Amino acid sequence: MANPLFHAKILLFGEYGIIEDSQGLTLPYSFYKGTLKFSDLSSDFEQKSNLSLKKYSDYLSSLELPENFKLNVEDFKTDISNGLFFDSNIPQGYGVGSSGALVAAIFERYSLVKRNPDTITKDELKDLKKVFGKLESYFHGTSSGIDPLICYMNLPILIENRENVDKV
Repeated sequence: MANPLFHAKILLFGEYGIIEDSQGLTLPYSFYKGTLKFSDLSSDFEQKSNLSLKKYSDYLSSLELPENFKLNVEDFKTDISNGLFFDSNIPQGYGVGSSGALVAAIFERYSLVKRNPDTITKDELKDLKKVFGKLESYFHGTSSGIDPLICYMNLPILIENRENVDKV
């Protein structure tokens, strides 16, 4: 089975409106993407990515998540020791969702409860957004959860306000 690709995101409109609790629209951007892969870690990029995943797995071990959003962190750590890395061409530090794509990929692979993005309800989206905010806060200090949500769903997401989002 091929590894799923997680696309970057573009905030189409609402960058400053969202700060003021107004609407925004974000879209998946398929030019940039990332996926979890295994290798012998022969390149510097793969080694750095693997080391970053190891540090992130330690953070995940200490994180309390709701029961229906728990991750199999032990399997994640085992895979890291077996050469797991995040293969991505998403630029870091430009706001296009590099950490969001990583969080989405890890959630997809290691979530104990498997979900189909096509059948997720509006209420489930709200819960996912909160959980993704916790998962992504490792990288940014705090996170709204929007970036991993758009990367995970791979669908346009309407940001109605700080609390509510919906599929478009």
